[in-house]
Amino acid sequence: MKFPLRLLLMAIVSATLMSSIVVAQAPASYIISNADGTTHSYVSFFAPSGTQSAPSLTFSFDVNTLGIGVGGGFFALPRIAMLPNQSTNCLYASNAQTADVAGINIQSRTLTGNFAASDTDIADAQGIGMAVNSNYLYAAYTTSNTIATFSVQAGCQLTFLNDTPAAGLNGGSITGMALHGSMLVVAYGDGSIESFNVSNGTPVSNGDAQNSTGYTSYHANFPEGVDITSDGHWAIFGDSSIRTTLEVSDISSGHLAPTKLYNLGGGANAVGPSIGARATGVNSGAVRLSPDQTLIYIGNNESGSVSAAFFNATTGKVGSSCSSPRLTGFYNPWAFTGSLVTRDNTGTGGVLYVGEYGYVSSYIGVVKIQSNGMTCTLTESSASEVPDTLSEGTLSLAAYPPRTF
Repeated sequence: MKFPLRLLLMAIVSATLMSSIVVAQAPASYIISNADGTTHSYVSFFAPSGTQSAPSLTFSFDVNTLGIGVGGGFFALPRIAMLPNQSTNCLYASNAQTADVAGINIQSRTLTGNFAASDTDIADAQGIGMAVNSNYLYAAYTTSNTIATFSVQAGCQLTFLNDTPAAGLNGGSITGMALHGSMLVVAYGDGSIESFNVSNGTPVSNGDAQNSTGYTSYHANFPEGVDITSDGHWAIFGDSSIRTTLEVSDISSGHLAPTKLYNLGGGANAVGPSIGARATGVNSGAVRLSPDQTLIYIGNNESGSVSAAFFNATTGKVGSSCSSPRLTGFYNPWAFTGSLVTRDNTGTGGVLYVGEYGYVSSYIGVVKIQSNGMTCTLTESSASEVPDTLSEGTLSLAAYPPRTF
C-alpha cells in the first residue's frame, strides 16, 4: 500500500521535531565543581548518569588549576564562570588564596593559564566570585572589596584591566553576583544590594545601593545569593536568614527597585509575613532559577536540605514551595549546602545537583525534581552523596553546557 504524500511529509516533520526535542532535552555533559582547596585546587568534571527515576553522577576527569584556594567562604559566591551559551568551550575557576583566575579549555581538558588582577586585590577570607560575558570577566575579591575587570581573549585567556571598589552599606563584601546584559547585580551579605552598569566594560554603580526590604523591616534577612531572569526583568535574592526567605527586585528600569520579601516558612523564631508556603529549611543563601523559570531552587545551608518555590516570571511573584528531607550525610561527614545546578537546560531541569561542603571531604547531592505546576516534590536519589574526592570544600557547581541565561 502506498503511503499518501501528505501523511509522509507529516511523518517526516514529526520525526524531525521529535529529534529536535531529544537534542534540546539532552542532559548536561558534565557537572563541574571548583575545589578552591588549601593544598591544591582542582576543577572536577562529573558525568550525569542513571535514569530520571534513579539519577546518579560519575566522576570523569579533573584539571589542576595550579592555584590555591581557601577551602570555604560564602555559600552562594560563584567560583565557576562560563558564557551562557551551548557552544562555549572556556571555563574560569577562581583560586582565592593565590588571588587568580584559572582559564580552562573544556574540550581539550587543559589549563590555559592563571590570570592575576592587581596586587591589592585580595580574597583570602571568603573567596572570589565571578560573572562573565563574551567580552569581560568580573571577579569580586571579598577581602579587598573590589571588582576586578578582565578582558576576555581568544584561547580562554584573560587580561586584567582595572578595579572598581565594591562594599556594602553596612561593611559587607560581595557574597553573590549575577550578570545580565549591561547590568551586574550584587549582594553584600550585610543586608544591602547594588547594581552596576557594565556597558563600557568597567562596572559603574547605578547609584542604587540600598538595604533590602527584609533587612530594613526585620534586620534578620541578609541577601546573599543572586539570580536574574532571562529577560533581565527580575533579580532574585536568596537570604541568609532563620527561615527560607527570598527577595525580588524589579530591574527593568536599569536600577534595583526596592525588594519584595517572601517568607516561605521553615526554621524557628522567624520574622516577616508568611505567604502560606510549605518550605521547611533553614537559611536560603544559594538560589537558582529552573531553565523554564517556573521554580526557584534554594539551598537551605544550615538544615542540609533544598527547597523550591514557584515563580511567575511575568509578574515577579513567588508562590507556594516544597522542601526535601535532610540530605544524606548532613553533619556527618559534610556540614553545609553550597550552590545548586540542574542537569537539563529545559523545563524544570530534571535533576538538581547540590554542593555539599565538608571541612575534610565534600560531596555532591543528587535530587529528583517533580512538578505539576502547582505542587512540587524534591526527593534525594539513592545514588546521592557522590564523593568529590579532590575537593576540600565543595561550594560552587556548574553545568556544561550551561543554562542559556
